Amino acid sequence: MIEKDDLKELIDVAAKRKKADLVLKNGNIIDVCGGKIFKADLAIVNGLIAGFGEYSGKKEIDVGGKYISPGLMDSHIHIESSYTTPEEFGKMVVPHGTTTVIADPHEIVNVCGLKGFSYMQKAAKNTALDIKYMMPSCVPATGLEDSGCAISADDMKDDILSDEVLGLGEFMDFNAVIQKDDIALDKLVLARNHKKIIDGHSPNLFGKDLNAYVCTGINTDHECSTLKEMEDRISCGIYVQLRQGSACHNLKALIPGINEFNFRRCLLCSDDRQPKTIFEEGHLEYHLKTLVRTGISPVKAVAMATINASDCYGLKDRGMIAPGKRADLVIFDDLYEFSVSSVFILGEEVARDGNYLRETKRYDISEVSDTVHLDNFKKEMLQMRLKSDNIFAIEMIAGGVLSKKTKIKVKRDNELFVFDKDIDACKCAVIERHHNTGKVGLGIIKGYGIKSGAIAASVAHDSHNIICIGVNDNDIYTAIEKVRENGGGFALARDGKILESLSLPVAGLMSDLSGEEVSKRLLSLHKKAVNELGVNESLEPVMSLTFMSLTVIPEIKLTARGIFDIFENRFIDIEAE
Repeated sequence: MIEKDDLKELIDVAAKRKKADLVLKNGNIIDVCGGKIFKADLAIVNGLIAGFGEYSGKKEIDVGGKYISPGLMDSHIHIESSYTTPEEFGKMVVPHGTTTVIADPHEIVNVCGLKGFSYMQKAAKNTALDIKYMMPSCVPATGLEDSGCAISADDMKDDILSDEVLGLGEFMDFNAVIQKDDIALDKLVLARNHKKIIDGHSPNLFGKDLNAYVCTGINTDHECSTLKEMEDRISCGIYVQLRQGSACHNLKALIPGINEFNFRRCLLCSDDRQPKTIFEEGHLEYHLKTLVRTGISPVKAVAMATINASDCYGLKDRGMIAPGKRADLVIFDDLYEFSVSSVFILGEEVARDGNYLRETKRYDISEVSDTVHLDNFKKEMLQMRLKSDNIFAIEMIAGGVLSKKTKIKVKRDNELFVFDKDIDACKCAVIERHHNTGKVGLGIIKGYGIKSGAIAASVAHDSHNIICIGVNDNDIYTAIEKVRENGGGFALARDGKILESLSLPVAGLMSDLSGEEVSKRLLSLHKKAVNELGVNESLEPVMSLTFMSLTVIPEIKLTARGIFDIFENRFIDIEAE
């Protein structure tokens, strides 16, 4: 909203009748509307851009020919997967040029319900980053999982109607949509009738099934991993979000699919990005560097991170450097490395030379803590009885979160599975942690590579039960107990002792520590997972594991109810014969 007096002042500054609050002098402005770069001063008043040309201001900053870009926008991200709260997440990404993110908080809503959504909204007010939330659509991800809460169309109605909520988050249960499930359709109808955007999620969906999914009003998809998926979705009118996160690296594979015509349908996103990745690689400037190094023009690359996202999500007040738009700006030293000099949000300099300039305040976490409940879980529940040596294993695939359904032969002793270091197979358990049901699902993972000990986590997409993988029941149980004791988090165990742990007291998903400290702990945890437990170094040790329970990502996954085959859309027996 803008008051008439503020509009008058904006007009006066634009017309050079008054001095601007701030003028960025001698900048090379990246024009994502006209597809060019031009040199000019940039005038700002009351947080908005008044104009460009020759201006004077109450405060002037000579940017010395550096490049002024619209603020970068991550078109799809789960803040919880940074393992930090919104305040700390903002503190980490703003210095990298990110000024807006489209966030889907379905992780915490699966655990805490709408009070988790409310917490994320309130915590977001304590960061300079403008966090735009989508209402989680699939809580639980499917009706075949055990989450902390279930959210219906009636439950989400008030939030969907709110101007604070952009739309409906990624609709992961594509099977429910295609099969006309009433619960799914009620949510889609609610969003469509109120003209809200609907995010999609449709890995390996083609032909008539893709048509049936998209016709319901799906607007975006971040799950493309092949050029065929990308091309099919763009042809269906979908905005494709080119994903480069901590676990899923799809950007390079999709770049060859970008052309002069379809690039306006391409957005940039992270989906899930850990502090370690942010501190080592950055945020969206990493995407920009990758694009430019493959021959994409800098202006076109910046457009994918700015105006394309604002067009997709109807954010008409940002995404370009133009009179009357928000003064959300990034100053780059160059357009090859995309080194960030300064970041402005609503005309305020909020980061300089990699440093966040605002004081960090945190919202109270008490309403979203104490979420790990394992009273009815016993060590004996980890025993895995098999009728055959030949079983179906969940084979992990490096570079993403897809898995294969693979037949392998394992070792047994008195019908109980026994780990054999010469066989690429280890036990995985998922334990329901929300309602003390005592449900335990057991399966075999291939490709993880662990040779000793165990790793447990309270992060297990998207229902976020406890997931643990290891070579013996004693270490598996030890790791799980440490996670329970910490109120959530990660734990590494070997020989009955804890090697490393990180507490995640916020819904068992996020730390109450700084991003720097979380990154330090995760780095230590990752090193020990690879160097001391033998985890496959081509995998992201923690995040790759946490997706092995997500039943909307092919091909098979493990839940607290057992092994689920996504293509067959049913639970299957572990024995292959």
